Amino acid sequence: MLVVTHRPWSEPPRRPRMSNDEDVRPGTALTSRHLTLGGRPVIPVSGELHYSRVPRNRWAERLRQMRAGGVTVVASYVFWLHHVSLRGEPRFDGNLDVGAFLEEVRAAGLEMVLRIGPWCHGETRNGGFPDWVQRAPVAHRTDDPAYLALVEEWFGQLAGAIGEPELLGIQLENELYDQPGHLVTLKRLARAAGMSAPLWTATAWGGADLPENEVLPLYGGYGDGFWVDADAPWDPTFRDHYFFSHVWDDPGIGADVRRLHEARLGTPQPRTPSPLFPPATCELSGGMGTAYHRRPWPRALDVATIAHCKIGNGSAWQGYYMYAGGTNPPGTQESHATGYPNDMQRLGYDFHAPIGEAGLLGDSHAALRRQHIFLAAFGDRLAEMPSTLPSVRPHGVGDTETLRYALRSDGDSGFLFIAWHQPHFPLPTHRQAQFRIELDAVSLTLPPVDVPPGTLACWPVRLELGDVRLDWATASALTVLPGETPTLVLVASAGIEVRYSIDGVTAAATPGFEPVRLPGLDLLVLPASAADSVWVDSRRRLLLSDDELRWGADGRIEAVAVGTPSVRVYEAGRFVPLPLLPGGTGFSTPATFDQVCPPGATVPVSYGKFDGRQSAPGFEAFDELAAVYRIAVPPTSLDAFLRIDWAGDVGELRIDGRTATDRFWDGSTWTVNLRDAGWRPGAEVTLHLLPLAAGSTVSLPAEARERLLSVDGQLLDLNAVQLVTRRSFHERADS
Repeated sequence: MLVVTHRPWSEPPRRPRMSNDEDVRPGTALTSRHLTLGGRPVIPVSGELHYSRVPRNRWAERLRQMRAGGVTVVASYVFWLHHVSLRGEPRFDGNLDVGAFLEEVRAAGLEMVLRIGPWCHGETRNGGFPDWVQRAPVAHRTDDPAYLALVEEWFGQLAGAIGEPELLGIQLENELYDQPGHLVTLKRLARAAGMSAPLWTATAWGGADLPENEVLPLYGGYGDGFWVDADAPWDPTFRDHYFFSHVWDDPGIGADVRRLHEARLGTPQPRTPSPLFPPATCELSGGMGTAYHRRPWPRALDVATIAHCKIGNGSAWQGYYMYAGGTNPPGTQESHATGYPNDMQRLGYDFHAPIGEAGLLGDSHAALRRQHIFLAAFGDRLAEMPSTLPSVRPHGVGDTETLRYALRSDGDSGFLFIAWHQPHFPLPTHRQAQFRIELDAVSLTLPPVDVPPGTLACWPVRLELGDVRLDWATASALTVLPGETPTLVLVASAGIEVRYSIDGVTAAATPGFEPVRLPGLDLLVLPASAADSVWVDSRRRLLLSDDELRWGADGRIEAVAVGTPSVRVYEAGRFVPLPLLPGGTGFSTPATFDQVCPPGATVPVSYGKFDGRQSAPGFEAFDELAAVYRIAVPPTSLDAFLRIDWAGDVGELRIDGRTATDRFWDGSTWTVNLRDAGWRPGAEVTLHLLPLAAGSTVSLPAEARERLLSVDGQLLDLNAVQLVTRRSFHERADS
């Protein structure tokens, strides 16, 4: 028997000054338990999108994609380096127009958190300092008056560019561990420049010493990282995130930079949130970046499991880094040449994010979207529910036998969270798991079930809907559809029989697309096979589509597809086709390519090392050794994407000889948006691929490593290039 006993809040809620007595915004309030927006408790979902890494003409599109994924708050660094490469010549034009970006965010119906630094990092050179700031004879990231004068100048320029937007939050600095007074000074300077928000935040991982009552501590969680050594095993700081826990600090994030700056804390800091603030995150793994020496490729289930565990742990804010990838302005990325221990891609910042660099959705978009649909429907209840861990828990990160679960409950109702997945070390099927849930006045015993590996579940417990109370169900809560009779939507887990209980009467439900009609309640249990096709729009309509859906302020659906999209909407107890206006058709076809230059001499096993880590090849070595392929792209007025299936070491895509983006090979498909890369009909498109030496010690995902080990000498293969275009189909206005 797996027993979890609800534990109430340990103390009454507390009200910090922030958002309540200072920087007040009507309808917004913060307590030690949750955030209130519009007078209602919420669990926000924030996604990182760097406007300066995305073409301006794509901003509105990306924001619609984020909104469709359930994101409610956009977060973005403001990179000083991008804006003021020359002192006295700040640039806020084109895709550096941060004021216009904030207007787009507001028009999309989203909140905004600006991460203003002035030190940001985000894998930018000097941590985001312009070179002239980096060279200045000042004590950086301290209260040195000479440094503060530079910051004051920058904050004034930034404040003038953004005007008076309605920001939800402002993050000060990033990964600053031992300067609490400096954070207060930065807050004062930002305010003096004219910037304000109900929430002021700071990153809290790494045992950061933060100023009491001045900033909301934000945490993170990555399941792997490019910043550890190539030969390092899967670190416990990564493995921790696949377990339920009330420890929020991740000491692994930023460890590479922390080591460089040799931060020293006077006293150890707690690894749990301040009692004044709720546990909140800003950097859950939306994916993972790629360094030359270490190339993690987190899959959708890896990303979703971490996020799922954080919700079960009591998260009051789900924040992802990155949520949308992008492309670096040339010459701004961190590298060994800048003294950073990791050589990063010069241009590509795809990050394996839910929305990739090219603007196409990754598999994690759907996996996270279901969680965000749940938070939109039940977040007001969940925000009031503390997290309880069972008394019998895994004995360490190597435990693959003890089931991982947690309860969020107010003592009367709640949700049982189960997470039974981790990468690298497969988990077995957990046989005959039977839960007993002890609430304040009732004990519930659920039927035994086998829990297959890969299970992420959120089962409702004593969920009240209108006049009906659902005792429990062994399928995950998704949403509630409005109507004269409410419809509770659940999603089945593969391999787990769906049973439910109402008023003590237990019944089985067969997953499908028609509801079970109950007195006062319709129960719709979708099959696990449909989980990735689920969308809920701003009108609270349930839709099923394997194609990408978006919507704007008017709520009308835009379906984007190669052919004719299939979109079904749930109406009156059944799914019916959503009426769409004709949109023409795109195409998906193999692209013609030919090798115009073979690879040069046999590539070396190493191009050198810095700080013990492999360095990427320099420009001359790359051009000397890379094979060159010319790709034929027929004229088209549509957005054209290249899907490149290749194997090797480093790739560059060039338009008329100019490098538009690049990639370190990790086994994943490389997708390039040709329009964003600067292609126009008639332009020459060349693909430059560097072979990877069979004896290379760079860290690769298991499948890619096996492929490398299967060759003699060096690996280079261009398997296929697919040319893809898509069309938009809009919902009929009369639907």
